Amino acid sequence: MAESRAAIRYAKAILDIAQANNNADKVLADMNSVTASVKESKELKDFLDNPVVNGQTKFAALSEIFASVQNETKGLFQLLLANKRFEILPSIAKQFVSLYNQANGIESAVVTTAVPLTSDLEVKVLAKIKEFSNKQVTLTNVVDPSIIGGFVLRMGDKQYNASVANRLQQLKREFSNN
Repeated sequence: MAESRAAIRYAKAILDIAQANNNADKVLADMNSVTASVKESKELKDFLDNPVVNGQTKFAALSEIFASVQNETKGLFQLLLANKRFEILPSIAKQFVSLYNQANGIESAVVTTAVPLTSDLEVKVLAKIKEFSNKQVTLTNVVDPSIIGGFVLRMGDKQYNASVANRLQQLKREFSNN
């Protein structure tokens, strides 16, 4: 829990600085890049988490990997070096994206389908979401063949389950109760 509170504090500070410099959009791209890089590379995550590797080495590696990032992001790397907190960089990046979206009225939605969404279907899902949300929505598609068909839409703390698997479970419960 302390790690996430620290990540939120760092993310708020970086967001405030980026907004003051009118550079929040570019720092958002940096944070998305950090998140994607750590997600794609287990080696990078292990490297950042490794207590044996000294901070200067981590700083040099991050400066090399993310050479084209904004000054605010480079400042974050320097701050993490000074405070010996490189292991929370992925959490800071996620928190930054969340805070940025919150500040700009952007809500993320996750739609789980049995097969990847086509662009036509994605447009229809976004149109349906706009009926009950006045915020700008970013849509992420997760493919899970176990739902058989239909979709599961998750937005914030709301979930709409229109999957075939869910309907089968409902029928199973109805028949077992009779």
